[in-house]
Amino acid sequence: CSSLAIGTTTGYRLFSLSSVEQLDQVHESNEIPDVYIVERLFSSSLVVVVSHAKPQQMNVYHFKKGTEICNYSYSSKILSIRLNRQRLVVCLEESIYIHNIKDMKLLKTIMDTPPNTTGLCALSINHANSYLAYPGSATSGEIVLYDGNTLKTACTIPAHDGPLAALAFNSTGSKLASASEKGTVIRVFSIPGGQKLYEFRRGMKRYVNISSLVFSMDSQFLCASSNTETVHIFKLEHLTDSRPEEPPTWSGYMGKMFQAATNYLPAQVSGMMSQDRAFATVRLNISGQRNICALSTIQKLPRLLVTTSDGHLYIYNLDPQDGGECVLIKNHSLLGSGKMEENKENDLQPPVPQSYAATVARQSTVPSTSTMPGYSEDGGALRGEVIPEHEFATGPVCLDDENEFPPVSI
Repeated sequence: CSSLAIGTTTGYRLFSLSSVEQLDQVHESNEIPDVYIVERLFSSSLVVVVSHAKPQQMNVYHFKKGTEICNYSYSSKILSIRLNRQRLVVCLEESIYIHNIKDMKLLKTIMDTPPNTTGLCALSINHANSYLAYPGSATSGEIVLYDGNTLKTACTIPAHDGPLAALAFNSTGSKLASASEKGTVIRVFSIPGGQKLYEFRRGMKRYVNISSLVFSMDSQFLCASSNTETVHIFKLEHLTDSRPEEPPTWSGYMGKMFQAATNYLPAQVSGMMSQDRAFATVRLNISGQRNICALSTIQKLPRLLVTTSDGHLYIYNLDPQDGGECVLIKNHSLLGSGKMEENKENDLQPPVPQSYAATVARQSTVPSTSTMPGYSEDGGALRGEVIPEHEFATGPVCLDDENEFPPVSI
């Protein structure tokens, strides 16, 4: 969650998200038009690109050196690509290809997968825990959990009644979140066992298309965005029955009344009432646009990032203690010259109530240098990240040039 890659009609762009005030463009390429997939390996110089001109071909580049590492062609259109330090996964509508990222060799082809028209799949970013998740059915919400290290199916998870719409691993690969096409319920499962850990209700009034599902790096929060104007952030915490006695407040009294009422209701209804509501929310100015969200720490504060398909990046403060409505603090244009676009709405916003995030933000109004791994004060944000030698075997992929990149802590 420290960099952003976007595909455009003229090529692709890479940005560093190390500052709220300034948006750093790391790289821009106009060599390949109509890019609809661009995936960067963390903050390294390895980037995978697919264009509408050649939708069956994957091109792997070392963008800082301006060289192509390799390219592969497949039998049908490439729908999505996922990668970590060990595996590169290419998803087609009815098959999945798993490559060894050290030498780009094809390790496994999973054939005859259920029709997956959106290329839905998720790969754990933790290469020591390289699990892959993809739909096991086109008509129900079954998830196939595949071990990318042993190249064997780990288990199947009956996650939802309807077809899947979103999948996401947490940073360690120990949890998997999912949503169905209805978009009303989001579930979190343990990995690799597949036990249900959490169930969140996004809404009951209407079906929505969940377009983005993402954990925070510490796995304390889960963010879901859709084709509506509301972004929901849920907090992953267990509410046990051994809680200390609540003070005799009206809300506490009503809570006990609801809890008692669930004992007399059908299981389906009572389960719905006891599910957690959103811890924090954001109401976007736009609706109906595809967007991607991230929960990140920028300049030592928790932020919610929302990128929309019209080429804007919105940065919000997230209050990790009290939640509530997140405050918009910056709006950047991704399709301009790569420079910062001033958010005119900032001056028009009403005073924000004192909160943890808002208070701390006011204390650090001067942009500080990035503390993200892989970047240094002498312009390291424009150079990329070193991949340690032990993580890459000798082969065509070489991203460990000590003279070119600053060191990185992992």
